[in-house]
Amino acid sequence: QVQLVESGGGLVQPGGSLKLSCATAGFTFEEYAIAWFRQAPGKGYKYVSCITSDAGETYYSNSVKGRFTISRNNAEDTVYLLMNNLRPNDTAVYYCVRRSRGPFQRVCVADNPYEYDTWGQGTQVAISS
Repeated sequence: QVQLVESGGGLVQPGGSLKLSCATAGFTFEEYAIAWFRQAPGKGYKYVSCITSDAGETYYSNSVKGRFTISRNNAEDTVYLLMNNLRPNDTAVYYCVRRSRGPFQRVCVADNPYEYDTWGQGTQVAISS
């Protein structure tokens, strides 16, 4: 059974940092690109970042570029999202997602949530003073 389990969310003040983790199981981790999406209250899913299967390339939305860093440890089947200089509008539930199985599963060519076939349960991030 394919599983992605996020952790590391919480409440922090503006300007603070958090590091999210996504532990995975049930598939060959090093063969898939992994992304992070987020959903703010009352809003749709928004692409945040993606890392290719070999960690050779990383991508970020304009809203988080320069503040967030995505990484992965293929020996531990885990993806991380380090979030610095957090802002109130970063408040959202953050989801770890697996690229859909197929010819492009190793690369980050999509920021559409429908291009990802497995989602974690999400972890809440709240930024407030």
